[in-house]
Amino acid sequence: MRANRLIPIAGLAFAVACSDTATSPTSLTPVGSPLPAVNAGTFGNVTTLNAGGTPSGGHIQTGGPVNCIVEIDLDVICSGNGPYEISGLGNTNGTATLSVAYSATVNCTNKGGNLVEVKAHVTDAGSSTGNLRTKNGRLTVPVLTASTPTDDEFEDQADCPNGNWTPSVAPGDPTLEGFEYDLTFAGFATPAIFISAGTVP
Repeated sequence: MRANRLIPIAGLAFAVACSDTATSPTSLTPVGSPLPAVNAGTFGNVTTLNAGGTPSGGHIQTGGPVNCIVEIDLDVICSGNGPYEISGLGNTNGTATLSVAYSATVNCTNKGGNLVEVKAHVTDAGSSTGNLRTKNGRLTVPVLTASTPTDDEFEDQADCPNGNWTPSVAPGDPTLEGFEYDLTFAGFATPAIFISAGTVP
C-alpha cells in the first residue's frame, strides 16, 4: 500500500530581525514529483547596496562582498566571509534575515513490509534576535546560519499509520529546496541586499 502525504514539521529559520514570528504556509507535494534543489556552492557576490533600499550614502565598508555559502552537508551560511559593516547610514537601523526550506521523503515500513512514503518539509517559521542598531552611522551585520535537519528531526515528525510502522529517511534525502537572505533598512520596503536560490514556500 502506498500513500502520499505532506507532513509539516518544526520550522527552521535564523534571523536577526525586529519582527515577530511568522509561519509559512505548506502545500501538498506528491512523492516522486521533481523538487527544486539547491546544491553546494557560493551564491551572490554583493559589493554595492540596492540604492532604492538604502539611505543615501550607505555603502559596504568592510567584510564584503556579501554572499551565502551552501556547504556539502547543505548547511547555509550568510555572509560566508564573516560579519560585514555598512557605513553612511545616519541613525537608520536594519534587519537581516535568513530563511531556509528543506524536504525529505520518510519511508514508513511495517513488519509485513508494506511501505507508506511521507513527504516532510522543514520551512521557516520566523525567528527574531532583535533589531540591528546603528552606531555612529555604522551597522555591523553578523553571520547567519541554518543547519540541515537531522534524520531524527524528519522521522520524529513523520505521521506513520501507527506505532508498528518504522520511519526512515529515504536514501539521498534531505534536499535543500531553497533559501532567502536579505538586509532591509527601517523605513524601506525594498531590501538593500537580497540573495536567494531555489524556492522557499
